[in-house]
Amino acid sequence: MVSRLAWVTAREARGLDEDEPLALAALRSTGVSVEVLDWDDPDVDWSGFDRVVLRSTWDYPQRIPEFLTWLDRVDSVTTLVNPPTMVRWSLDKQYLAELNEAGVPIIPTVFVPPGSAATYPAGDFVVKPAVGAGSRDAAAYAADQHDAAMTHIDRLHVAGQVVLVQPLLRSIAVEGEWPLVFFDGEFSHAASKRVDLPRAGAVEDLFAAETNAQHVATAEQVEVAQAAVDVVTDRLGPPTYARVDLVRDDRGEFCVLEVELIEPSLFLPYADPAAAQRLAAVLLC
Repeated sequence: MVSRLAWVTAREARGLDEDEPLALAALRSTGVSVEVLDWDDPDVDWSGFDRVVLRSTWDYPQRIPEFLTWLDRVDSVTTLVNPPTMVRWSLDKQYLAELNEAGVPIIPTVFVPPGSAATYPAGDFVVKPAVGAGSRDAAAYAADQHDAAMTHIDRLHVAGQVVLVQPLLRSIAVEGEWPLVFFDGEFSHAASKRVDLPRAGAVEDLFAAETNAQHVATAEQVEVAQAAVDVVTDRLGPPTYARVDLVRDDRGEFCVLEVELIEPSLFLPYADPAAAQRLAAVLLC
């Protein structure tokens, strides 16, 4: 029985989470007590909550050691959603290689560890850190900007990051991305998203600006996204919430750009009215 729930954010993220008003209203309509708290607030007694839910802890990529220590501490005294095993898996986008090995279509990706040289796809491409969120430290480059990209990669390597190099798919400028949201391993709803990455630069804010809209997922989109969630479920159990971002590759096929299990935006304002109630149900069960 869940009577007290902590909805966890970060000081800089307060007021920026579009999901929050709808989700909190749905949770409170069940009679549960909900408090919105900063994850790094030293005065919070996390053991006083039946459930602690990661939602907008958007500063964690810059504070990984501190964040992981906090995760383990909270997990030792209460139920954390999603649990630390899933957070750690989703934290590093090298999981894309695992999805690929399992037969899940992914965006073509070259992994560049510190001390190794990058190879680039033909045409425009994207450089991003393996550990990051909200498109922070990601940037797009033209085919003739390898030197500028190398400067970016060197900076990420100095910070200890493995770097991902991916083609800038032609479809993204036209169609954007499709986030598909899952609750307890089952598809709930979808949206469409457009993110304008800086050219030969990097996002320095908590997240890149997005333009979002409603979207009815196709059966093919659900099949691809479900395959990614099934890999997680087989390895770690069903995630209470998950978001799988899809794009269309240059062959016209849907593929996975990202699987977000940490603090994904769930696009509740663009979903059917019952989506917030479905979220509340899985958080309280």
